[in-house]
Amino acid sequence: MSEPNDSSRAEASAILLRAVGPLSSATMARIEADKNWFDALSAEDRSWVGMVAQAGIRAFISWYQRHEDSWEVSAEKDAGIATEVFGAAPRDLAGVVNLQQTVELIRLTIDVVEQSLDDLLGPERAAPVHAGVLRYSRELAFATADVYARAAEARGAWDARLEALVVDSVFRAEPDETLLSRASALGWRSANSVAVVLGGAGDGPQVDAFDRIRRLARERATDVLCAVQGDRMVVVLGGVEDAAQVATAISGQFAPGPVVLGPVAPDLPRAHLSARAAIAAYRVASAWPAAPRPVSAEDLLPERALSGDSLARERLIAEVFDVLVGARGTLIETLDAYFAHGSSVEATGRSLFVHPNTVRYRLRQVADLTGLSPTQARDAYTLAIALTLGRLSLAGTWGQLSTNSTGPETDE
Repeated sequence: MSEPNDSSRAEASAILLRAVGPLSSATMARIEADKNWFDALSAEDRSWVGMVAQAGIRAFISWYQRHEDSWEVSAEKDAGIATEVFGAAPRDLAGVVNLQQTVELIRLTIDVVEQSLDDLLGPERAAPVHAGVLRYSRELAFATADVYARAAEARGAWDARLEALVVDSVFRAEPDETLLSRASALGWRSANSVAVVLGGAGDGPQVDAFDRIRRLARERATDVLCAVQGDRMVVVLGGVEDAAQVATAISGQFAPGPVVLGPVAPDLPRAHLSARAAIAAYRVASAWPAAPRPVSAEDLLPERALSGDSLARERLIAEVFDVLVGARGTLIETLDAYFAHGSSVEATGRSLFVHPNTVRYRLRQVADLTGLSPTQARDAYTLAIALTLGRLSLAGTWGQLSTNSTGPETDE
């Protein structure tokens, strides 16, 4: 097809400019008739869509006039297409009208213009303009994709900052009235059962790890918030039915080393309770080399207590020592003898002048009362620490320990 000369291009452009109003009205009528999503928009947003349609028609005419010397696409000439078409609309419109709807808008606008060209210009004069529409629509498609890609990138960066802010509020125990609204803006729907998972941050792109964690959490119907704090990666889980199962599923996204699961908190405003326990446990997790991955913060109570965690000390005293003191007095005596004789039931029985079966019965009582079995090495260690802490508390040494502690006491 021969290129249009300057005079024919100028004449066609002048006619099209005079027809911008009717073409825009025809486009909006088609959109209103064919697209249900348009009716759901507010009056203001519908007005902006109309301005975008009109800007697209004007931008095409301007583009057609600029290409007087060649049909070859020029990066310099076409760099402003996105600005010409979308520049009049507010940036927020990209969040109201999605990419698919924008493509439909552009397609309808181009259809209306193409169907009107022969009537406006006549078949002979309209032929090169038809060719121009085809080339322009391609450039406009690339410009549209670029606009939405930039909007998505900006929204992703904002979401990441907002997510980090929400997680930081959880860790600083500052659940103000904005916490839930900010989390809701990130897609958080859970009203209860919140747990914090803490581990090392990997060397790779964190956004990739976050995406994998979100996918794994969605498969288990769990809400999730992710953030990196220094060399640690933090994951807040919401609506968890089995926190340990979800933590196990996502543990591979953390760097090698301990991964700690905090206790389940009632809701997001009280998630700092889970975070506090997870931090204290993460600090001392290396003291238990054989710990599972992930390990519950509750299972690290002995190490936490030894490091100066007052909450862990109080838990062990209240849930183990005090329980045993309140039961039969022979239970603590039996535990002491059992530990002193290398966990030998027979030797313990001889030292207490009782039958070995009596020792076994008492040890089962300890397990029933505390949930800790003296015959299991890890549970026996926890029981021994709890007995020591309880006796120190009764002896009045407790206050000195608390005063001289330099461990995680400040976080509690």
